[in-house]
Amino acid sequence: MSFLIAVGALCFLMFVAYRGFSVILFAPVAALGAVFLTDPAAVPAAFTGLFMDKMVGFAKLYFPVFLLGAVFGKVIELSGFSKSIVASVIDLVGPKRAMLAIVLVCGVLTYGGVSLFVVVFAAYPFAAEMFRAGNIPKRLIPGTIALGAFSFTMDSLPFSPQIQNIIPTTYFKTTNGAAPILGTLGAIFILVLGLTYLEWRRRSAAAAGEGYGEGHTNEPPPVDTKDLPPALIAFLPLIVVFVVNIALGGFPGLFGGLIDRAYGTNYDLTLAMDHAIPNPIAGIKAIWAVEGALIAGIITVFIFAFPKLSSTFAEGSKAAVGGALLAAMNTASEYGFGAVIAALPGFLVIKETLRSIPNPLVNEAITVTTLAGITGSASGGMSIALAAMSKDFIAMAEAAHIPPEVLHRVASMASGGMDTLPHNGAVITLLAVTGLTHRQSYKDIFAVTCLKTLAVFFVIAVYYLTGLV
Repeated sequence: MSFLIAVGALCFLMFVAYRGFSVILFAPVAALGAVFLTDPAAVPAAFTGLFMDKMVGFAKLYFPVFLLGAVFGKVIELSGFSKSIVASVIDLVGPKRAMLAIVLVCGVLTYGGVSLFVVVFAAYPFAAEMFRAGNIPKRLIPGTIALGAFSFTMDSLPFSPQIQNIIPTTYFKTTNGAAPILGTLGAIFILVLGLTYLEWRRRSAAAAGEGYGEGHTNEPPPVDTKDLPPALIAFLPLIVVFVVNIALGGFPGLFGGLIDRAYGTNYDLTLAMDHAIPNPIAGIKAIWAVEGALIAGIITVFIFAFPKLSSTFAEGSKAAVGGALLAAMNTASEYGFGAVIAALPGFLVIKETLRSIPNPLVNEAITVTTLAGITGSASGGMSIALAAMSKDFIAMAEAAHIPPEVLHRVASMASGGMDTLPHNGAVITLLAVTGLTHRQSYKDIFAVTCLKTLAVFFVIAVYYLTGLV
């Protein structure tokens, strides 16, 4: 019965997320419902002492990353830099290679720190125009954008400033550049197979005589590429984010970052207080590095686009803050939910079942991708898994002499696999923006998801065969 209660809570959360209800509202309902069925008297204490404690702890660590990422994406959009970046990449690749161009555009923007939601809005008008010109079915646009924005740059490539690459740093005391060789090989694997799949789908449609199609909804107007900022200036904020991120956080195995040199392993905050507040640096330096990089990127945009931003930033920043609050609170609620479920007797059964998988990396990959699929969130599923089982993963890895950097990369990549099930928020947004339905386009998004999941096990195999990190 205790096992069924724990599984039932997970299934209930999946159901409400699929139906479009707020996770912020229903995550505590699901968690406390499970507590009530286990021990009714424990409900208030579980809510205050466990759910809210963990939820607030998550927000304390990661909300600034969500906020700065949203603001950076918004100023890139308002300044016109995103349009300039998209247009310049398309010019470089060539307008006839529509799929490759859109994948690269989305990859450049997400790896540069732009939120994937902003990327969808920036890339779609160009994608629609190029697919229409190339007579490629519109239904293939979501899968193409998903490959560029939701896959290899989100959590595979080292130094990605996306939250899916940041969360593991606090558990494994790593940097966001963890396992750079494995991450890069995994990214190449995803990119090559993904482009091969999309090209096969395009050729199949062409052979069947299918073109762009008629009568579509949400068709964007023709893209106006006049008066765009110079490409060099548009790319500069993305380059600044990348460089400052490495400078602050360091490059694994080569040099330590400025944060290590300035603060060492611990910093005691005193100011005018009568007691010191200790800050262990190992678990937060990657977060500080990304925050510093995003701030530097925002300042760079303002330096080169201040006249345009001076009239639009006030209103635009409200939308960015609202989006950041929603995204952060959704994930924080799922984190609190995971902490409560992990404390239930029934979860011990689940944990023991997972322990029967002897390989620590395979165990971690299956656990993280399963919970990401249930919650419909890469960051939420990974947070639940690592909150409940990171100590077990670390102990198993130490026994097998596996570096924590490999644990980091496997967890990060696994989170971005089955998270894109039909109830995922990014999937729903992508389909809404493009004016397509799950029936028309979800098959290709799911195929990219399967490639991502397969890539995790490819990376694990490479590690065991070569020992590369």
